[in-house]
Amino acid sequence: MKKNLLLLIKLQECDSQLVGLSTKKIKLPEKIAKLDDEFNLFKNGIEQNKRKHDELKARHIESENKIKKINEGMVKTKERLLEVKNNKEYQAMLKEIEIAESSRGDIETEIISILEELDKFSILVKKDEEILSQRRKEFEAEKKIIEADLNAIDADAASWEQKRADLRKDVSADILARYEKVKNRNNGVGVISVWKEVCNGCHMNIPPQLYNELQKTTELLSCPNCNRIMYFQNMEKQA
Repeated sequence: MKKNLLLLIKLQECDSQLVGLSTKKIKLPEKIAKLDDEFNLFKNGIEQNKRKHDELKARHIESENKIKKINEGMVKTKERLLEVKNNKEYQAMLKEIEIAESSRGDIETEIISILEELDKFSILVKKDEEILSQRRKEFEAEKKIIEADLNAIDADAASWEQKRADLRKDVSADILARYEKVKNRNNGVGVISVWKEVCNGCHMNIPPQLYNELQKTTELLSCPNCNRIMYFQNMEKQA
């Protein structure tokens, strides 16, 4: 294969790598943000049991405070009974105590139900915490890999830029200009392989005669469809 073509293939590799790195520099932060969103969504979903547990706990405290308040009121009412001077007032206070005792009974029944629910949700919360802990480890490990990849981009790009600069020195100006022109018109790809009469750039067939010539000539030939500089590549040998 002609020296210039080999240089162009290597130059194309540098340009493709640089385009890929540039894309990664945009996409990786987006990937991290998506990963964060997915974990937060998972975390929010799995913490539903904990929120329910906390609500029940708050209701339990509220109910205990209600009973405390009722008990304090009953103590005061019973103390006032000692000072009652007529039967009507005495009966009214007894009724007040009766209502308070009934209300306390209802709240105590509710507390029993709340405690049963708390026991159930305590078990669920413990399981959820184990699942969340495992998911967090997986999330942090995956995020760490992406961040390491992101941090390596600038160094990798500098390395490929240097290789590209060194290669350009060895390519003649007219061929380099031709390559750059074709590359800019074809989404960053100026040199492409051909196998079994098919251009791997535009995926169109090239004429059989041109395909045969491509395998023999030392000239730089272009795809008649996409105008990229072509080179023959035996894909079966690579496999």
